[in-house]
Amino acid sequence: MHCQHPDDQPLRHYTTKHRIVAWISQNLFDDVTYVVRRGLNKGMKRKGGLAWLPEVVGGATLTPEQEFWRKQDFSGQVVYDVGAFQGLLTMYFARQARCVVSYEPNSRNHARLMENLRLNRFGNVRVRKVGVGAETGLATMVASPLMPGGASVEGNTVKGLRNSRQALVSEQIPIVSLDEDIREAGLPAPDFVKIDIEGGELAALTGARRTLAAYKARLFLEMHGETMNLKRRNVAALVDFLGVMGYTNVEHVESGTRIGPENSAVAVEGHLYCLPA
Repeated sequence: MHCQHPDDQPLRHYTTKHRIVAWISQNLFDDVTYVVRRGLNKGMKRKGGLAWLPEVVGGATLTPEQEFWRKQDFSGQVVYDVGAFQGLLTMYFARQARCVVSYEPNSRNHARLMENLRLNRFGNVRVRKVGVGAETGLATMVASPLMPGGASVEGNTVKGLRNSRQALVSEQIPIVSLDEDIREAGLPAPDFVKIDIEGGELAALTGARRTLAAYKARLFLEMHGETMNLKRRNVAALVDFLGVMGYTNVEHVESGTRIGPENSAVAVEGHLYCLPA
């Protein structure tokens, strides 16, 4: 009998706690409008989630990602939020930035994103209801209704969802490259680009070659993969691409480690912050 190596077995991307919180949020509080009482969006209005709960006495410990965002200054800048979900980071960026360009093709997420922007009367956000990839086309996006933030068009991620024995929803979405969308929609040049699209990060960067070469935007990338070996291959490919594009200053946010081709596996979990030479 053939036994699959542990590093080739599907990863569990959401804990039982995550799923319980998501169920409570969706089934008991989804239509509630409230003022956020903790985290990066404290003081803003929002629908979705349970951020109306107060902070733990003494203050909750910030994650390395939250620490990273709180140290950034986006004043006067153009920030791209690729994979905006319900707009949590879009709203955080919009508080400081001159302009935010936000991409969210999933219909459910997009509707909640628009609600949250209207609640806070942000006038400096341009929302694009399209996916981002290497080239223009159409794709089928698959998601778990309980975890719409995990919606994806990437082949291995979609395969993992379909093999997970859970109820799924799918929709066909348009895909654009950032190079073409910036030109055709007359979008402002980016100073900072955050990409979190469930395994499609390299495709998005590939479709932004001209933009990255011209404007040298800072990059923040979330790492994804359906197995540990896929994660290693994905991050290695990302680091190689970044090097070709002149992004030689790459840091793993969670550990502070400088990342290159020789140690890319350090960054299989977490996020990369990337600066051009």
